[in-house]
Order: sequence, then C-alpha cells, then structure tokens
Amino acid sequence: MSKLEQILILDPPNDLKFRGPFTDVVTANLKLKNPSERKVCFKVKTTAPRRYCVRPNSGIIDPGATLIISVMLQPFEYDPNEKSKHKFMVQSIFAPAAATDTEALWKDAKPDDLMDSKLRCVFELPSENDEVNDVDSVSKSAAVLTSSKVDGPVAVKAVSAAMDDSEMKKIVEECRRLQTEASKLHEENRQLKDEGLRLRKLQRSEHVTSNSSSALGLESRAGSLPSLLVVIAAIFIGFFLGKFIL
Repeated sequence: MSKLEQILILDPPNDLKFRGPFTDVVTANLKLKNPSERKVCFKVKTTAPRRYCVRPNSGIIDPGATLIISVMLQPFEYDPNEKSKHKFMVQSIFAPAAATDTEALWKDAKPDDLMDSKLRCVFELPSENDEVNDVDSVSKSAAVLTSSKVDGPVAVKAVSAAMDDSEMKKIVEECRRLQTEASKLHEENRQLKDEGLRLRKLQRSEHVTSNSSSALGLESRAGSLPSLLVVIAAIFIGFFLGKFIL
C-alpha cells in the first residue's frame, strides 16, 4: 500500500524563514489548514529540539479549520557562512470524530496511515530596504485597525489578529523569563563552586598551621629536657662535693 499524501495544507509549504538579528527570540508562523471533512490529528517534530520552542506542537484540527503554529528560534550567535541544517516535520493522521486521547491514537497508528511534510529552516538578516518596508507595513496595519472600527467583518479579523499577537508576545516573554532564570541559576551554581573551593583551601591551610604548631611544641619540649638534666646533674655533683669536703 502506498503512503498517504499529506492532507493538511501548509503555509509556507517548504521553508520556515527566520529573520535576524538573532540576539533575541525570533518567531516564524506556520499555518495548518484542514480542507477535509474529517478531524485531523497532528504533531510537529524538529531535528534541533533544544533550539526551538513550538506552540502548539500537537493537537487536533477540525474539518475546514486553520491553526497557526508559532515556531520560536532561541537566541544564538549567527554565522552567515554556516548553512542551517535544521528541519521540521509535520506529521498527521485522520482522527475519529469522538477522539480525545491523542497519545493513544498515535501509539496505535499504523505506518501506512501516517502523513507527513518536511520543511527546512532558513536564516536571513534584514537589509536596509527590508527595514523600510517593515515600517511601511506597520503603518498600513495601523491604518487597517483604524478603519476596522467602521467595518464590522474587518473589525472581527483585526481583533482576532490582535489576540494572536498578544498571545504570541506572552509566549515570547515567558521564554525570556525562563532564560533569565536559567542564567541566574547558572551564576548561583558558579558562586557555590567558588565558595566550596575557598573553604577547601582554608581547611587545608588550617591543617598545615596546626601541624606546624604541634611540631614547634615538640621541639620546645625536646629543647627543655637537656636543661633539666643539667640542673639535676649540678645538684647531685654539689651534694657529693659537699659531703666529700665534710
């Protein structure tokens, strides 16, 4: 039996483009549309799971519905001479109408029932012309939002887009907060290591000092013994001489 073709319509279909600078989280959106009359269960996989945050990374798409996937690239040091080898795969399967347990659905799925699409990641740096176009697009978006106050259907679309943007901003802020906490934990761990090394050195120095003090005490005791013997000998000699004279 031949493998099923992907039922979901992907936008973009082949490449996920991430536009720098890459000193902060960069987000690319992937639209998944279900044109069929059946529910479709999906999940998103990547060859570099530590470099990306995908929300949502799995779920069920109702018939005729569209879902936007936010793919967030974590900050890194960009090298223009290095080509990206990162790839994503969108895997899907038809879901029963009353399906709720997606994990069991994937576990029981047969290989011939699976559908998948692959995308490659492309990293780009913005040029001066792109920055000017971005400013123009922002101005046009503001104009559309203003005119939407009069037009009812357009207003609904604008509100939904604004909600998507706000939700995306919350996700990005959450990623930044987690990165900050990870940095703080790393710094605290480094300080604890330094403190442990300092205490070990201090214990070693105290041990050496105590050993030196013990050695000096033994030497002083050993030095006092000959003096004591001389005194005792002098007493005995004096005693015998006095007795002889008498």
